[in-house]
Amino acid sequence: MSEQEPQPPLPPRDEPALNIPSVVAVLSLVLIIVHVFRVYALGYDGETYFLLLFAFLPIRYAQDALGGQVLPGGELADIWTFLSYAFLHGGGMHLFINLLWMVVFGSALARRFHAGRFLVFSALCAIGGAIAHLTTHFGEAVPMVGASAAISGQMAGASRFVFEMGGPLGVIRRTDEAAYRVPATGLVHSLANRQVLAFLGVWFAINILFGFWSAPIAGAGASIAWEAHIGGFLAGLALFPLFDPIPRRGA
Repeated sequence: MSEQEPQPPLPPRDEPALNIPSVVAVLSLVLIIVHVFRVYALGYDGETYFLLLFAFLPIRYAQDALGGQVLPGGELADIWTFLSYAFLHGGGMHLFINLLWMVVFGSALARRFHAGRFLVFSALCAIGGAIAHLTTHFGEAVPMVGASAAISGQMAGASRFVFEMGGPLGVIRRTDEAAYRVPATGLVHSLANRQVLAFLGVWFAINILFGFWSAPIAGAGASIAWEAHIGGFLAGLALFPLFDPIPRRGA
């Protein structure tokens, strides 16, 4: 009986340089396409109409301020702009920063939730941000755009598990897919985690700072809708237990 010849070792498998969930990659591409289309494919009048149609305008809900004028999209736009504004961005840097945060925190949440839950969760956080903005800016004519509220909600959801023991950012952490499936604890218990508390403290402090110095930070004639960020973040904290597919620790 002849001995088998030794097989040559398999070549090492190349790991992707940027390994993010497909849903995050596709959503990022959609945001980029929408921005490029709005900025480069539409003229001034077309872009203005596009913003009136899809940006979130608090003045839509103050009929007295409109003086009977009907904005593009009418009553239907009064509904869809609670979400559609999140697909628009004020500029390339605004879009880049949002994509960066979504790749970091949105990817962690997408690995745990998978595509369907992730998209619905993000949409509800965007709506929560619009509600917070409407409450604090009722009747204003300045349009609000950006995915920041949705991404703030993603950050809030991710904070519920990424700092847990065995999570991707825990004191004792894992680096495999199981790191994104560690059971979360209740919100009160989670706040006892110093990492979570520090993260929340820094996040809220930055957004409150934006409230005082938004114009210098955002540039002349612009401001940061920090209330929408907080609205999206609080929505993410509240909604996470309803969407989380992993049984809670101690449940």
